[in-house]
Amino acid sequence: MEFREFVRQRGHALSRVAYLLTGDHQLAEDLVQTALARAATRWGRLAAGGDPEPYVRRIMLNERTTWWRRRRYEHVGLPATFDAVPSGVDEAERVTRRVTLLAALAHLSARQRAVVVLRYFADLSVEETARELGCSAGTVKSTTSDALARLRELAVDLGKVT
Repeated sequence: MEFREFVRQRGHALSRVAYLLTGDHQLAEDLVQTALARAATRWGRLAAGGDPEPYVRRIMLNERTTWWRRRRYEHVGLPATFDAVPSGVDEAERVTRRVTLLAALAHLSARQRAVVVLRYFADLSVEETARELGCSAGTVKSTTSDALARLRELAVDLGKVT
């Protein structure tokens, strides 16, 4: 697969992951651009090795962590298309839930946020998540457990689905 074809096919998915990691559209664009620029320099090896997307996501995760360490930036968000509430809930309730979730996600550490995004948004398995984060499957499981417990603490009302 050529680099341009990869960007056309997977660019939107990478942008959504970047937005979930940063919570800001401009930062997400910067994150994707940085990751793609780094991947482009190694594209021949990446394309020959199979699926380059996990490598690009790993670059994004590492870069996001670097930014966080530099700036201690802690704002996180979800795209407006995220629909975490069942049908039949009015728009005001939907907005309230989204704001509650955003506030709760903002209190997770960068690693917890990365695990939640990879496991539940990118739909990766425990093993795939561990491989992308460069840690053990046990670390992914415990971090996921800690992150979900923290989200339940911070967003009690989200558990009350009618």
